[in-house]
Amino acid sequence: MSKGRVCLAYSGGLDTSTILKWLLNEGYTVVCYLANVGQEEDFAAVEEKALKLGAEAFVCEDLQRELVEEVVFKAIMCNAIFEDRYLLGTALARPVIARSQVRVAERYNCQYLSHGCTGKGNDQVRFELAFMALNPSLKVIAPWRLPEFIERFQGRNDLLKFAAENNIPVSSTPKAPWSMDDNIVHCSYEAGVLEDPDKTPPKELWTRTIDPVDAPSEPQEFSVHFKKGVPVKVVTGNTVATDSVELFKLLNKIGHDHGVGRVDIVENRFIGLKSRGCYDTPGLTLARLAHLDLEGLVMDSRVRELRDQFVTLTWSRQLYQGMYFSPEREFVENSIVFSQRSVSGVVRMAAYRGNAYVLGRSSDSSNLYSEQDASMDSLEGFSPMDTSGFIAIQAIRLKKFGLQKIKDGEPLSKS
Repeated sequence: MSKGRVCLAYSGGLDTSTILKWLLNEGYTVVCYLANVGQEEDFAAVEEKALKLGAEAFVCEDLQRELVEEVVFKAIMCNAIFEDRYLLGTALARPVIARSQVRVAERYNCQYLSHGCTGKGNDQVRFELAFMALNPSLKVIAPWRLPEFIERFQGRNDLLKFAAENNIPVSSTPKAPWSMDDNIVHCSYEAGVLEDPDKTPPKELWTRTIDPVDAPSEPQEFSVHFKKGVPVKVVTGNTVATDSVELFKLLNKIGHDHGVGRVDIVENRFIGLKSRGCYDTPGLTLARLAHLDLEGLVMDSRVRELRDQFVTLTWSRQLYQGMYFSPEREFVENSIVFSQRSVSGVVRMAAYRGNAYVLGRSSDSSNLYSEQDASMDSLEGFSPMDTSGFIAIQAIRLKKFGLQKIKDGEPLSKS
């Protein structure tokens, strides 16, 4: 008799294939689940392998549109970034994957959810917090945190031995000496040879961007059109994309072809460990830069200041730490949408050998910039004489501060 039905997040690789067979051997019935989030994958081959190994069913859901429209566009709207470098490519995908896996588990009357996340990473936290928020009645089996599992599989050789004993097909292609997570937003690379933070990533590591050294010798110009903070059109040459997924893929291609979006960092994981990660994020890098630039033209300065100090930092941290399905994320996201009511316009850009440049920006509906007010050749709309009073008011407290320093024998000129 089965111990119950498990919905297993299954990639077809050695780790999750081992977990699949181990669960079956332990007496569980297993439904294998795979999310299509834009990764390079032979989905039919993964399904065939899962069913051959004994899975009761295999389900693959295409989540690309959910990911782009519900999460990635919000990231662009708030200029999301973690520790000033990481654009959150993996973290952005986890909520829609977890939600879809719960849907599949409910559809197949599963009592358990399972995944192949390691016990040292962020993803175990992201998935399991999402599971508990979405359906707390579902129990979680996390093999890489079970003593009986990790004592048996202490390294790749143990996994390979188990695969041979249980007729699990193993790719003849040598495994890359690092782990990868690929989706429509980015590809991440970590572990293995990258665990030495001073080791330069090999040229063949990067999959979503070409080496800037090998990029075309001419820049590629393009424009990104926004409506209320959301990209609605991308134009380059004779190519125009207006569909959400297609325009994001077009940005990915532009970034790929010109080597834009590579980041190599040491970050602080939520669980407390430092981790070295390399991230390949072409399209989101371009969209974020365009959005940041447009806000300078159309967004009120005090609203932008508050958004930068609170919303961007907080939403980014919530996504990184797996708090997407939380009341605080909903609260912050309402602030994001509110702040973007005036962010509509067009940003003209160029990509060239690892970099992206803004060429110009315009807005017909929300422009707060006045060429006349800003001009050094015009006295209309803004009188320079008014600045004298402004400076005098601003100086009141500074004068008092300076006089106090002098009184205490600490002149500011020496501080």
